[in-house]
Amino acid sequence: MEYQEAKETFISTWGSLGTLWGINKAMAQIQALLFISTKPLSMEEIMEELQISRGNTSMNLRQLMDWGIVTKKLISGERREFFTTEKDVQELTRHIAKERSRREIQPVIKVLKDLSNIKDDNTVKTKELIKQTKALHDLAETADIMLHKIVGKQQNWMTKSLIKIIR
Repeated sequence: MEYQEAKETFISTWGSLGTLWGINKAMAQIQALLFISTKPLSMEEIMEELQISRGNTSMNLRQLMDWGIVTKKLISGERREFFTTEKDVQELTRHIAKERSRREIQPVIKVLKDLSNIKDDNTVKTKELIKQTKALHDLAETADIMLHKIVGKQQNWMTKSLIKIIR
């Protein structure tokens, strides 16, 4: 396989996987392109490479910056904005895990806590709802605490954590 084919396959595959992780295909493809790029890319270069519109590119770059995994890079003498992504796989994973916790896990924990604190009218149905939502809340909260402990570690956090789990 030649470079161009491998690059296209990587970007396409990463884009498809992104949809499984809850982000859109273009967002994942932009991050993949920046991830394998040897230099920061302008919006125009991203648009041309991925054959996507300016609006789509702009919106997805903004979302990637909100996630903390894409940053603007100023290049002396250039009027255009350039973008780059985190290149360290473990650091990238930390950013994504923190953001997913904030956007997905924390809201679920709040809803489950509210549900498990409803007024107990002593019916079997209410008691079951309280019991099950409290159990789910406790599990989600424990998982989130563990996630934060793992992502709070510095370099090689994933490797060290996996080694501890395996032992």
